[in-house]
Amino acid sequence: MSEKKEMRRGLGRGLSALMSDVDVMSSGPAAGEAPRQPDRMIPIEKLVPNPDQPRRSFTPEQLQELSDSIRAKGIIQPIIVRPRPNHDGEFEIVAGERRWRAAQLAQLHEVPALVRNFDDLEVLEVAIIENIQRADLNAIEEAAGYRQLMSRFGHTQEKIAEALGKSRSHIANLLRLLNLPDSVQTLVVDGKISAGHARTLVTAENAEELAEQIVSRNLSVRQAEQLARNDAPPRPRAGNKPSAGPEKDADTRALEGDLSAALGMKVTVDHGANGESGRVTISYGSLDQLDEICMILSSAR
Repeated sequence: MSEKKEMRRGLGRGLSALMSDVDVMSSGPAAGEAPRQPDRMIPIEKLVPNPDQPRRSFTPEQLQELSDSIRAKGIIQPIIVRPRPNHDGEFEIVAGERRWRAAQLAQLHEVPALVRNFDDLEVLEVAIIENIQRADLNAIEEAAGYRQLMSRFGHTQEKIAEALGKSRSHIANLLRLLNLPDSVQTLVVDGKISAGHARTLVTAENAEELAEQIVSRNLSVRQAEQLARNDAPPRPRAGNKPSAGPEKDADTRALEGDLSAALGMKVTVDHGANGESGRVTISYGSLDQLDEICMILSSAR
């Protein structure tokens, strides 16, 4: 448990400080702004990729396209590296591995780089942030990146939203998608349903079945919303077996979604009959998750 506490302590540099370096890689210079000057030029063979890079898929076609651009115009923005531990004169790539690979295809002998003394946790955090900012991420990959920033580094939704220029509702809505069954998440990753379709299924008890119908019938998001509403269990009539409580309103369901996204576990909120008291239930799927709950509650004292 002590190791997990260390992972959740947060980074002294802060997210905004790390963002200032990652912005160099993700967006490039603003209109009329000169490219950031590198600290130095580093030979290609002195660079090694980050072994903990969250994203390991590099499409050959996209690498070739980037290589052609680099061959014609060079690397406009430097990559970010750190001195490689226990290897004098070598550097580990923190952000910009695609540019390094494309530079090799373009047969460059050296690349411009910014050298930073990041520790292991900072390297991972920068890699996650860089991946989140990539335009071709699907909604599930983006949500997973947000959850990593929250669970591993203690960042809040508000802090991430401010640093990344996203709205808090955007981040909260994506995080809710991680509560969907794996098969439904896979449909989003494969592009068979959109994030909008998936959001309509977050509170559905039979999300997998509804997702299959959305795909087979090629439904729009609005039609998927109607399908989910029509499939919701009807409210019991008088004389039938009494319900355990009133139907949850939209605010309560949204609160459950926010709490579930923040913890990475299913959370249910049940109001008492008087509306002033109730019960919050956290469902864990493993002893590691139970340990994490205990750690969160202990640190909140």
